[in-house]
Amino acid sequence: MSTFGPGATGWQRGLGDAADEARELLELVAAADGVAALSGHIVAAFDLPAGSAEADDYLLLRSDGRLAGIAAAHGSDPAELAVHPARRRAGLGTELVQRALTRSGAVWAHGDLPQAQALAARAGLAPSRTLLQMRRGKSDGPPVVAAALPEGVRIRTFVVGQDEEAFLGVNARAFAWHPEQGRLDRAGLEREFAEDWFDAAGFFLAVDGNDRVLGFHWTKVHPVDGTPSPGAEAGPIGEIYVLAVDPESPVRGLGGPLTEAGLRYLAERGLDTVMLYVEGDNTAALKLYRRFGFQTHLADVVYSPSAQDQ
Repeated sequence: MSTFGPGATGWQRGLGDAADEARELLELVAAADGVAALSGHIVAAFDLPAGSAEADDYLLLRSDGRLAGIAAAHGSDPAELAVHPARRRAGLGTELVQRALTRSGAVWAHGDLPQAQALAARAGLAPSRTLLQMRRGKSDGPPVVAAALPEGVRIRTFVVGQDEEAFLGVNARAFAWHPEQGRLDRAGLEREFAEDWFDAAGFFLAVDGNDRVLGFHWTKVHPVDGTPSPGAEAGPIGEIYVLAVDPESPVRGLGGPLTEAGLRYLAERGLDTVMLYVEGDNTAALKLYRRFGFQTHLADVVYSPSAQDQ
């Protein structure tokens, strides 16, 4: 028998005492599926106080008193969900999807695994967004060497306490179309800086002679690879976390040099494998990354009600 946990008739704000239980469930799901079921920013918010305005919304599904499934939603984003590997094929996934659609209108399927595709098909859902994880190994692309920069441009590292507003301005213009990155504000940036992984030495800015920020490449290092290839060791991995050029920049040709700056930095740290996330329909970014040898590793897909069902 299954029942919903606290807030059984709807969603609850914050996980409260269920945070550790949710983490345990996610570890089991990742071990079974080879991919994390919930996004990193969702998991990072698990410990925010229940009822906090900054906390996410959750729906907890219990079976025999134990957590069997969870759905999570951040603001108006598509919901994300996970079902305990031992509790699958019993209708719990369908129940979570239906309630998630009522709350958010769409759901993420990280890794777009066959079981997620089948569940989406049964619910009458169709892909509405694809986010690709791409990777480059040591031998997958051209050697990473210092690129010639356009005249009057140099690359330097981010200075905390000085470059925040300039960076946020470029980020807002470059990602005005993006549902997550485009909404980054000063408070969100400060939260990123407070994370253990943040390292200003891996945050590169392309600037002109007046120190105007024209573009950036923010790298990240993961101590453990969350989605290694089958049979591969889950060691550390580098990431092109965010890379962009100001659409108002009068200087072109900055994407390649910025990419190379970050890849050199990660290689110097002994990280031969580098990953990134890119929208599946971002033709210009895909062309750049493929030029550097990046190949698709997996896909995260947003499923929404198909047109005929709306």
